[in-house]
Amino acid sequence: MKGVLLLGHGGYEQLAYREDLPRPEPRRGEVLVRIGAAGVNNTDINTRTAWYSPAVTEGTTAAASASGHAAAAAADPGWSGRPFQFPRIQGADACGRIVAVGGEVPAQRVGERVLVEPVFRKQADAAAGGGLADAIYFGSECDGAFAQYACVPSVHAHRIDSALTDVELASFPCAYSAAENMLARAGVTNGERVLVTGASGGVGSAAVQLARARGATVFAVAAPEKAGDILALGAERVLPRGGDPLAELGRESVDVVIDVAGGPQFPALLAVLRRGGRYAVAGAIAGPVVPLDLRTLYLKDLRMFGCTVLDAPVFAALVRHIEAGRIRPLIAAVHPLREIAAAQRQFLAKRHIGKIVLVCED
Repeated sequence: MKGVLLLGHGGYEQLAYREDLPRPEPRRGEVLVRIGAAGVNNTDINTRTAWYSPAVTEGTTAAASASGHAAAAAADPGWSGRPFQFPRIQGADACGRIVAVGGEVPAQRVGERVLVEPVFRKQADAAAGGGLADAIYFGSECDGAFAQYACVPSVHAHRIDSALTDVELASFPCAYSAAENMLARAGVTNGERVLVTGASGGVGSAAVQLARARGATVFAVAAPEKAGDILALGAERVLPRGGDPLAELGRESVDVVIDVAGGPQFPALLAVLRRGGRYAVAGAIAGPVVPLDLRTLYLKDLRMFGCTVLDAPVFAALVRHIEAGRIRPLIAAVHPLREIAAAQRQFLAKRHIGKIVLVCED
């Protein structure tokens, strides 16, 4: 089959497009999915460049993506704390159809159109909401969607009934589930005021829509030239990226912060939270190492949530949102899979709104 192998940590030279890869065979409890489209994510780039190493203190940048973090790569870091195994087919976002099933999976599933939940857990653990230590990421600890076919645990291949195209549906799984997970962990409810950073990216634009679906008032951080698009998604107001949220909104003015950026604005994000407010984070594209005054944390009785592994109800809830038309896809560009390096360069230029998607030519 056709696909892209990540050969090791480093620059774009580590991405090898191949047409002679073996087609995987589903094992017991798995389904084989013919991939219709796959989305591009920060995780793909951060893994390739060894950004998850504690030795890396800068944000996700175009310069680092071109060369990788050589010193950090020597430690062979993985996002989960386990060594990363090469070669690997990456890709966490996938829409496709089931073309074969393994043992103990009903044959009737063949032909189903599915979205792949990007974080896998043992079925019993997933149902109970636990199993964080055993979670693996699609396209990270196992082969993912940057190929014509991928094997997926049946429980994580969610049937979907939608008129949207494969490209449109592939924009949802990783970004929208990450956003929904943060909103769920933070307990966002109707009438609350929510600040969303990185609002023009995949997770941020998803968070704007999903927070509005919960009845929240949304303040979004984005580049000024993108403000019109973010307002159209439902934001009440757009704050300029690189500005001061504290000066814009005032002290203790929001209930929840949904953050995918980190970086130097972090102290201001805690300052705008009301007493008893909640902060949820699932990314650090502006910088992973931030200053924290512990007095702000404990004197204001703040709650902080780190969000990676999805809570059990999150992905099923996302599928219901999609099928009901409560959220819409934002497609910035579509690239052939063989042009994955160009897609990642466009991603890192940060001039787009929404998702960049890859399709594998027959």
